[in-house]
Amino acid sequence: MGWVYLLIAGVLECAWAIGLKQSDGFTRLWPSIITAILIIASLTLLSLAMRTIPVATAYAVWAGIGACLLTAVGILFLKEPGGLIRILCIGMIVIGSVGLKLVDSQPG
Repeated sequence: MGWVYLLIAGVLECAWAIGLKQSDGFTRLWPSIITAILIIASLTLLSLAMRTIPVATAYAVWAGIGACLLTAVGILFLKEPGGLIRILCIGMIVIGSVGLKLVDSQPG
């Protein structure tokens, strides 16, 4: 169940990062409130995931999920630059996260 919590926490991390931008430095009320709720939910799920997943693995995968999703959202919806090098770098984050999951699954 820890990996499910971690996946959802990573998706929420992407959502609250977008919320930070929408809150305009916490000067807009509703985007700020929604962002705060998303931050609390993401960190709560991350902490639940850390019950069964090593802290370094959980944090790295959480940050990786957020970074990859946020980059994809930026490219697809926010007109941020894409490019081959950027996509290859995101691919390396994905490979590293999968590697951490596989290592975590190994006994001993």
